[in-house]
Formats: sequence, structure tokens, C-alpha cells
Amino acid sequence: MFEYFPGNYVWNLGVVAALNSGGLIDEIDRACRPIKEAAAGEDAGTPEFLRAWTALTDQLVAQAEDAEKAGHPRTAGQLYFRATNYLCNAERMLANSDPNRVPTYRRVLELAQKAFDLQDPRVSRVAIPYEGTTLPGYFSQAPAADDGPAPVIVLVNGLDSTKEHMYTSSHWAELAARGISCLMLDQPGTGEALRLQGLSARIDTEAWAGAAVDWLESRDDIDASKIGIVGWSLGGYYAPRAAAFEKRFALVVAWGANHNWGAVQRRRKEREGERPVPHYWEHVLWVWGKDGDEHHLDAFLDFADQIHLDGVVEQITVPFLIAHGANDRQIPLEYAHRSYEQAVNSPKRELRVFTAEEGATEHIGLDHLPHVSTFIADWVADTFAEPSAAEIRHIA
Repeated sequence: MFEYFPGNYVWNLGVVAALNSGGLIDEIDRACRPIKEAAAGEDAGTPEFLRAWTALTDQLVAQAEDAEKAGHPRTAGQLYFRATNYLCNAERMLANSDPNRVPTYRRVLELAQKAFDLQDPRVSRVAIPYEGTTLPGYFSQAPAADDGPAPVIVLVNGLDSTKEHMYTSSHWAELAARGISCLMLDQPGTGEALRLQGLSARIDTEAWAGAAVDWLESRDDIDASKIGIVGWSLGGYYAPRAAAFEKRFALVVAWGANHNWGAVQRRRKEREGERPVPHYWEHVLWVWGKDGDEHHLDAFLDFADQIHLDGVVEQITVPFLIAHGANDRQIPLEYAHRSYEQAVNSPKRELRVFTAEEGATEHIGLDHLPHVSTFIADWVADTFAEPSAAEIRHIA
């Protein structure tokens, strides 16, 4: 993995994520060069990281506003897109208790809206009815939907990402080019659902996933027989769990095999493996809606022991892809093999391990994200194109 800040995995992860989601190396270098010394401490240096990347964002926004005034919407849209990318990666670093977190995230929302208004008009903001409230999302309507109902993927977050990370990853665009729409969802415990609505993560992910399917089935531009779910990072637990018990999903992808997240937390307490964000335990407790701090973790770790896929992936009865990096420093490769070995009832299970020779070997392939993104998009398109069991019976 490209390591701008030697020895600081968390900061390097943010840099690589931004670069592989449409960022430009010159812009990122100008933001990072003044804060190299602050990288000595991933937690203590967070304010400097935010200031540097906010300054870059401000510069791009000023350029975008000038481009709009000059009547150049495409240029403005590209600038707002990169500004969204940089600021959401900076916001991801902040602690829940940081007073800058919510204002920064609200600005990310504004920038993303401007980006897809000017650059990606087929992406729109949506609200999914869910237990007396709504879940926020972005919906990418594939051009293929102009000719009739299209397949769709529900793309879900991990522990610390947001739907804005999904948007800037452009995975939705790869799907759209293959005739597939995409619902980028801030499910409970992530993104806007957590930050602005206080909705915590839950173990039974099929509850919110089912609400997403209900909403999709109500749309006349969706082929209800071809609704899939893809989850990256902790979404590698969320998505397989959802597909195991929400039987309307036609396929599932674990973009990072988070087979036993509870066991990973016990390893992290012992400083085994890398952590994805600064202020880690504060972040984790916030996501799951638990009281306390890092000095009172035993009760949380007992709870986290329930967050695993043993006895769950056996319930998956649709095609199942596990994509994992051979050098994932957060989630052990053994969990990818475990998900594959236990998914005995999937009619099409596949394990794809990305190697150092090709890249994409780090967590969810962030070191070569477009490579993993296109592989998954191709697998999804190929799988949707195959006849279902019902179609085979009809033909017979």
C-alpha cells in the first residue's frame, strides 16, 4: 500500500482511499505535506489532519463556484466531487465527541448534493421508510432503467464509512455501465443515519435490509427478482447476515470477509491487527449505541461476541461472492475461507483473494480499489444474467 505517512496505518488508509476514489495526487500532497510531523500520533494529530484537508476542500469549492459562475457545470461538478471525497475522508477521522464532526458532515452532504446535481444527475437523494423514521440513501438509476425495470444492488457501509464514500468510490457508476441500478444506503450505525438521526447498528441486519427491499419493490424501474446486496468492511458481516434471513435478495457480496467481528475486537484490545480510525473504542461504542468508554470494554466485548456469521452463512441460498485482500491488516484472511467453507447452501459460492502481485491486497482492496470494484461489478452482472432456479424450472 502507498504509505505517505510511514508507520501510521490509519492516516495512510485515508490517503489511499481518497486517491482511489477520484482524488488527485498533487492536491492530496499539498494537503498532507504540512502535517507530516503531526502523523506521529494518529489520535493526537486528528485536528491537524482536519484543518489541512478542510483547507484543500475550501480551495476546490472556491474553484467550483467560479466555474459555476462562468457557466461550466461539468468542471464545477468535478471539483465538488473531489471536495466531497476529501472532506468525507477527513470527517471519518473525527471522534464522535469532536464538536467539528456534525458541522463537517453536514457540509459533506451539501457538497455531495452539488456534485451529483452538476455532474451525475442520475444520482438522487432518497429516504427509505424504516420503523417510524427513514434511512437516508443515494439512488443511482442505471440508464438501462429507461427501457424497463433494471436489476439493483443495495450497497451498505462498514464500521466507519458513509454513503458519500460509496458515491465517490464510483462503484455505482460501474454497476450503471453494466445495466444495474444502485441504492447507496446509510444503514443504522453508519453515515447520516448515525450522525444526524442517532440510529445505532443492530445485529439482525435483515430488519433494515428488508425495509430497503420493500422500498425497492415499490418502484416500477426495479426488477424485483434481481435485487442484490453488497457490503464492504463490516458490511462483510451486515450483507451476508441480511441475505441469510431476507430471502428476497438474489445475490450477496462480502467485500471483505468480516466473518467474526467480535473476535476481531478482542484481538484489537490486545493491539493485534490494525484499527481503521483514530479514537477507535469511542467510535465503536457510538456505532453500537453502547454507554461507557474504552476503560469499560468487557461488557461491550461480551456483546460483540454475538456479531459473527457462524451458523448464519449456512442459511444463504443465493449466489455468494467473498472478496478479500491477502494482506488485509484488519480482518484475517482465515475469515474469508471460513465464510466460503460454511456457505454450503449457496448455489454459487466464490472466494476471490487479491494478491500482492496484482494489488488490492489490503483491507477491502483500498490500495487498488478500482480493481476490486470492477471485479465485483462484473461478477454481479454475470450472476444477474444467469437464469434463476425459477426460470430454469419454467423452461423445463
